[in-house]
Amino acid sequence: MAVKTLDGAVLAGKRVLVRVDLNVPMQDGRISDTTRIERLLPTIREIAAMGAKVVLLSHFDRPRGKRVAEMSLRPLAQALAQALARPVGFCEDCIGPAAVAAVAAMADGDVMLLENTRFYAGEEANAPEFVAALAALGDAYVNDAFSAAHRAHASTEGLAHHLPSYAGRLMQRELEALEAALGNPKRPVLAIVGGSKVSTKLDLLGNLCRRVDYLVIGGAMANTFLAAQGRNVGKSLQEVALHATANEITATAAAAHCRIVLPVDAVVAREFRANPPTRIVKAGEMEADEMILDVGPESTAHIGRLMAEANTLVWNGPLGAFETPPFDQGTTDLARAAAALTRAGRLLSVAGGGDTVSALRHAGVTEAFSYVSTAGGAFLEWLEGKTLPGVAALAQG
Repeated sequence: MAVKTLDGAVLAGKRVLVRVDLNVPMQDGRISDTTRIERLLPTIREIAAMGAKVVLLSHFDRPRGKRVAEMSLRPLAQALAQALARPVGFCEDCIGPAAVAAVAAMADGDVMLLENTRFYAGEEANAPEFVAALAALGDAYVNDAFSAAHRAHASTEGLAHHLPSYAGRLMQRELEALEAALGNPKRPVLAIVGGSKVSTKLDLLGNLCRRVDYLVIGGAMANTFLAAQGRNVGKSLQEVALHATANEITATAAAAHCRIVLPVDAVVAREFRANPPTRIVKAGEMEADEMILDVGPESTAHIGRLMAEANTLVWNGPLGAFETPPFDQGTTDLARAAAALTRAGRLLSVAGGGDTVSALRHAGVTEAFSYVSTAGGAFLEWLEGKTLPGVAALAQG
């Protein structure tokens, strides 16, 4: 989907509304992960260097159309200023007289953050009057929040229909990575999909099995597929009601010449806790009171061989209960194998999803992948083949 980028944009002297995503994780009033802030910096710096007034828009949490003090973006202005090594102004509102006056007082090259857009119900409702009030503050619009592009909200979709619009550098980079991974990939393409429930990833599995060459299914999702084939999974987490669906996905993949790869062995335990007694069993050969908590070494080696033969990797979801040792081993080993292949120039690796990002960070390989998306729901919906309203609006502009 072709969108206009900042290449060739003439923004000097203009008020540029830049939609960013500052919905960052907080613990005890402090930002626990600054990744999203760091990834926004190139766009902010580039627009400011053009001599534009950079007016930042973002949501934070879910205040549901009401002003909630704990959900104010004020602390984020300070965090941005520190990351940018320059002053960042803050306005206590995002529309109305206070916002109009604050923007009017800006000099060319200044950066200012407006208050949480979700303090108004019109944001999530994409209400025309709220869109118009936001649009009145700017001469151009830049969307650099791919992570919020799956929502047709005022600041993520509505504004693109009111002002000359561009994709920011982070949005551009995300779209290019996803295009390379699934739009027009270099084959063979290997997809790894993990997680706990098939029910939450039906659309994803359905789309991927028509677009990739190998589809590795791991995590508790694999238990449902194994059980659907009549394999014994003991007391492992699975979805009995989705056995028929799992078999339908397998048949769809076969018709599309996509090979589904399930674990051939597993690490099992009788209780789920850190470092319990474990053993490795062949798939389907476990005791009734045991549960599968990670892929086994034979499965890891097999997936590693397929990865080495692939040219493109798409990864969403861990292969085991990676938060609890030793059930992080399979995911960690494969993450490091993918990182090594990427560093060697043999693999384009694109990964995303909250648990996936955490697992790659745990393995120490986040920076080694070709691209790791922090977009969460938007990344998943793109993999599902859905149209993202925020991206579609840019393409129409």
